[in-house]
Order: sequence, then C-alpha cells, then structure tokens
Amino acid sequence: PSIFTETIIFDYDYLAKRFRELAYLNPRITIVFKDDRNGASNTYHFEGGISQFVTDVNKKVVVASPFAFSEKIEDIEMDIAVMYNDSYDEKMFTFVNNINTPNGGTHEAGFRAGLTRVISNYNKQNGNAKEKDIPLSGEDVSEGLICVVSVRVPEPQFEGQTKGKLGNTYVRPLVQKVTYEKLTKYFEENPIQAKAIIQKALMAARGREAAKKARELTRRKDAMTVGTLPGKLADCQSKDPAISELYLVEGDSAGGSAKQGRDRVFQAILPLKGKILNVEKARLDKILKSEEITNMITALGCGIGEEFNEDKLRYHKIIIMTDADVDGSHIQTLLLTFFFRYLPKIVENGYLYLAQPPLYRYKKGKKEIYFKDDRVMNAFLIENGIEALESEELNVGVNDLVSFFKMVDHYRSTLDALERRYALVELIRYFIENPDLIALPLKEMYTKVETFLTAQGNNILSKSVSDEDMHLFVQTKEGLEELHINDELFASPHFAEANYIFQKIQDWNLPLKGDLLELLTQITDYAKKGSYIQRYKGLGEMNPEQLWETTMTPENRVLLRITIDDFESAGDSFNLFMGDDVEPRRNYIETHAKDVKHLDI
Repeated sequence: PSIFTETIIFDYDYLAKRFRELAYLNPRITIVFKDDRNGASNTYHFEGGISQFVTDVNKKVVVASPFAFSEKIEDIEMDIAVMYNDSYDEKMFTFVNNINTPNGGTHEAGFRAGLTRVISNYNKQNGNAKEKDIPLSGEDVSEGLICVVSVRVPEPQFEGQTKGKLGNTYVRPLVQKVTYEKLTKYFEENPIQAKAIIQKALMAARGREAAKKARELTRRKDAMTVGTLPGKLADCQSKDPAISELYLVEGDSAGGSAKQGRDRVFQAILPLKGKILNVEKARLDKILKSEEITNMITALGCGIGEEFNEDKLRYHKIIIMTDADVDGSHIQTLLLTFFFRYLPKIVENGYLYLAQPPLYRYKKGKKEIYFKDDRVMNAFLIENGIEALESEELNVGVNDLVSFFKMVDHYRSTLDALERRYALVELIRYFIENPDLIALPLKEMYTKVETFLTAQGNNILSKSVSDEDMHLFVQTKEGLEELHINDELFASPHFAEANYIFQKIQDWNLPLKGDLLELLTQITDYAKKGSYIQRYKGLGEMNPEQLWETTMTPENRVLLRITIDDFESAGDSFNLFMGDDVEPRRNYIETHAKDVKHLDI
C-alpha cells in the first residue's frame, strides 16, 4: 500500500473490446468475461476467426466477399483477412503476437505493398484499353478496404513508448511476398470478385485525380487574390497558434454579433452559411467544391487528409458555435463528421471544442444570470426559493435543505425520463415507493395498478396483460396515454437510478408536509416571482455583449473539448447517423425517439 497508492478501476468496455479481439484472433478459444461489480457478463467465441472479424466490422454494402489466408514463412506466422465495401474510407486492424498495433509497422507496410502491386498488375493485364493505363496508388486500392493483418514474430521490436508500431524490417518483404502470391491466385480463381475490386480502385483513382484538380484550382484562386484567407474570415491579430482561437459560427447574423463581441487579439470568427456538406456521403473532389468547407480548410491553413501538416495549423482552439436547436445540433454533427474523417489529428490533439451557449437567461430587477441547462437553472431556483419553506419546523440548516431539494430535482428529472418511455410519472412513483409490487406477476400487479389509476381520476380505455407485458391505454386529464409495464422498465438504468435516489431521500427522514415534487415546484415558483426567464433558441437572440459575456470570454465561458477514445466505435457511429444506409438509422430513431428532450419543431 505504501508503494502502489493509486486505486486501479477496471474499464469494462475497454476490457470487453480487448477480449473480443482476442477471440477473433484465436477462433479455437472461448473467453468468458464477468464483472462482479454489476453482474455484467459476456462470452466471446468466433468460429470464423478474422474472416468473421471483417464481416462483423462491416456496416456497408459488400463489394467483394471476405478472403482470408494463413501462411508460415521462415519463423513468421501470418493470418490475413480482406474484404471490400462501397464506402470511401478504410478500416485496417493490425496485430503482432495478439497485441494491437494501432500505428501499424512493417507488417502493415508489407501487406499494403503486396495489395497495391496485385491490383495494379491485374488491372494492366485484364483491364480494358481505357482503364489499364490508369495508375493506381496505395490510397486508391485502400478505399472501402476492411482488413486484419495478424502476425506472430519470435522477437518483435516495437517503436515508440506505446509499443504501437512494429519495427522488425525483415517482416515487410515476407508479408508482401505472401500477400502478393495469395491474392494473385485468388484473383485468378475469382475474376468477378477481382473485377469488383479493380472497379472500386479505378473509381477511387478518378476521384483522387478530380480532387487533385480541385485543389490545384483552389490554390490558383488563392494565388490570384490579394490575401489567401477567406473573405468571410475575421482573423485575429495574434500569429501564435497556441493562443489563437477560431470560432466556426452558425449563420451570418450570429457571426456578425461574434465579430463585434470578440477579443480581436486572439479570437477569429468564420461564419458558416446554410447546411454543411455531409462528407460521409461524398468523395473528396465533391467536398473540395463546397465553399463552406474550402473556407474552413483555407482558414485553418493545415491542409486535409494526406496533405495535413500540423505545423501549419493557425489555431490551437477551434470552437464550433451553433444554435441550441435541432438545426444547430445537425450542423454540429456535420462539422464533427468533417473533422473526424479528414482532420482526425485535430481531434486527437485536443484542438476541437464545442461552445456551450446558455439555454436560459434569468432577469430579476437589475440582476441578470445565464444558465447552460435545466439542471443548473433549477439548482439556482432552489437556492433562491428555499425560503418558501421557512415556516416548516424541520430542524435542518438551509444549506442541507438546498442539497436535499437538489436531490429531489434529480429524482424528478429521472422520473421524467422514465415517463417519456414507459408510463405516467405517478405510476412510476407508485412502483418505486411500493417496491413489493415489482415482485408480483403482471396479471396480479394489474389489479393494483387499476385501483391506483382509477383513484387518481384516470380511465383505462383498453388493456392487454400477459406474463411478459402490461399494455394500457389510459385517458388522463391531459389526454390519452399509452403505458408499457414490463421487465424492461424495472431493469432499466433510469428506474434503478430513480429507486436509488428515492432511498437516499428517505434516509433524510425530514418531517415535510405535502408531496415532495409539489414542494419542489412551490420552491422554484417562489424564486421565479417577479423574474423574467428567457429560453434561447438561437445565437442571434443575443447581442454582441451578451454573446461575449456568456460564450466567448475565457473568464465565463464553458467549452466542451471533443475527445475520441475508440476511433473504431466512433467511425461506426458516424456511419450510422451520417451514412447512406437508412434502415439502421430508422431503427435507432424508433428505439430512442422517446428519450429526446427539448425537440424544437
């Protein structure tokens, strides 16, 4: 204990990802992973090995089915699986002795060299007259590629402190030789698959050439202008990237306010007009034709993709500032997609941020306060309205009473989340405050539920009760409500959280008169008396001074730094929400629609 003073907290998701990889790489083993802290458990066994790995990773339309091969040459063993889909990016997973090598190394370089050579040679020998002379680069043959390269090396030499890159030079030619021989044979035996891969690479080559011409055209335009920076950019005076900030602001109106309110010494403003191009659905040549994106690229100064040069980045804080509505969230997502796909180093190095403009303005007399969300505003209202309970003989200090009702507010917000998805808040409270009900069979539970709802003045219009689900349509004073009572409700994290908070509330054992939630409303209403509370929908509702004071001054502002711990999972998320495949996105929306709060339509 005197030596190892830090407590190690194991991350279940991180370990689960690692065990899943090991099960793919070693198809003969079964890994059972249990977390005794919360009862979570998973079993990993993949009979298909790395061939199943690339299939499971794929979320797009398959262009060429998986092809896997294994070989031992000299003292090296290698397992490689390859497949292609219709996306524009690649997914490469490399391992040495079951150790993930995120930075690649000589085994990856050998595979890439062998793959490029095979596809180029096959195109020259079998392509038509117009296509066979088109030069194919490593970038072209990697578009849409999903690949696993796993090698076993007797004495691996790793580069860097993180051991993320293999350095054994003799591995490259061996992997290149095997890749070339195996893929050449595969192409000869599967000409249809080979042609699909060749056509995919040729399309990438044409796109690359078009992008090159677009970049050259952009450079020529820049060279012909007096200054190479976009006309909309209000640049800062500082030339030191370490202290310089670039605000990407939604709309010309808010952009104008930001330009007036900023600190010109270190804050630059680039207004963005209209919707940003969804780069998840576009090739680079189309992306470079988008005025808003080329303005961003030019303002940043560092190039994108393979041309990215961090030393030329002009700002080390890039801040996305959008409205707090649905359109603003969409623009945020489009911009995050662009940075993730084409400027990942900016994200990795912690240069990308989201501004957190306030959602509410509270004004009472000369007092004016801004709040970023409901939780912060409610905490303020509780602190300033607690005197509404002064007449109560509670034998508890004001600060403790404030803490207590903040807990009640948390309880209320958790109940609201449950109500959106499952049932009336009164019924959920009934279950939480009478836990013995949960153990009853649903058909027996229904009798209790019916009595409770009727006593509350509600009318059950129809019911369907089975051993697994209680489905009710209830006429309330507010309208028709559809209720689902089942194990999903009682096992949900929100229910567990609400139950936990309620137990904590009970532990206080305060002699309060009246319903807790009604008392909370009484407190917040007291704090609202004589005040004006404005809910912002857009940045344009704030004048330059307000925008500076709330969102831009380093003294008061809150910035959310964008970080990505798992690029693979993040890539899947961007693909789900921004990609071409509609069905998975529709399923996600249908599943989570009731979790949405503050939807502005």
